[in-house]
Amino acid sequence: MELIRRSISPANPLVPSIELPVDRHTLAKRRWRGVAADGLEFGFDLERPLANGDCFHQSATASYVIAQASEPLLEVPVLSPVQAAKLAWQVGNLHFPLAIMNHHLWIEDDLAIRQMLVREKILFREIRGVFQPIAAVASHHHH
Repeated sequence: MELIRRSISPANPLVPSIELPVDRHTLAKRRWRGVAADGLEFGFDLERPLANGDCFHQSATASYVIAQASEPLLEVPVLSPVQAAKLAWQVGNLHFPLAIMNHHLWIEDDLAIRQMLVREKILFREIRGVFQPIAAVASHHHH
């Protein structure tokens, strides 16, 4: 098993890329294990979490890259910055992550979010995608 401590940038374009599939929640961790598509095992003890597409290991014959798994999401179209801000506040108030795209928001698919969207008569559609939500800038707690 190879031990990985950081990403390599950039990947060698002259050799094939081999993906290591991983879900978003595991990818957010600094310590975990994974198996690449060719069966090679890796242990991760990282300085910082890796991201989708990061190259983390190279050999003479291959570059190994992170392939974040797609997941069920809710896509909400937004027509104005005010609408986007209001929806982002509502989602954040429920403590759910979201990703801001050009003309829509992606939100983790969850019953509480679905109920809020239906209650507020906000249109949405079910999709699958690689979810990379906005990272929290500061932690907080409620008293």
